[in-house]
Amino acid sequence: MSEFPCVIDTNVLFEGLTQKGGAAGLLIDAWLGRTLEVCISNALAYEYAEVLSRQLSPHRWQQMRPVLETLLDRARFVTIYYSWRPISPDPGDDHVIDCAMNAGAVVITSNLRDFQSASIALGLRVLTPVEAILHLLEGEEEI
Repeated sequence: MSEFPCVIDTNVLFEGLTQKGGAAGLLIDAWLGRTLEVCISNALAYEYAEVLSRQLSPHRWQQMRPVLETLLDRARFVTIYYSWRPISPDPGDDHVIDCAMNAGAVVITSNLRDFQSASIALGLRVLTPVEAILHLLEGEEEI
């Protein structure tokens, strides 16, 4: 497993599971292959399930549900001991920030803007899926 603990934002998970190819799909493959340490909290796990069940057709959700369960089984669950809320302009992203800060992890998202204040105020490292893949390919121990 890599020495690259990360928190994958829901937009990256959704893209990685629903679109062929691309950096988000490679991250999901790395997660499934246990070459990427993904940290999640209970709130984030519930959000993953809620978004997928709402955005996908019932048939597609039933196909994706076992994949999500496997991903969750291969994640490191993080207890949230401290919260930095509110810090994001999107309150839905605050639990992603809380998870990353409590885990000492990087956030991987396609929406850098909503994490900008946390990056500045807290020193939270935020990467796009492409940036994360490039770091993994370079074999960097830490991002």
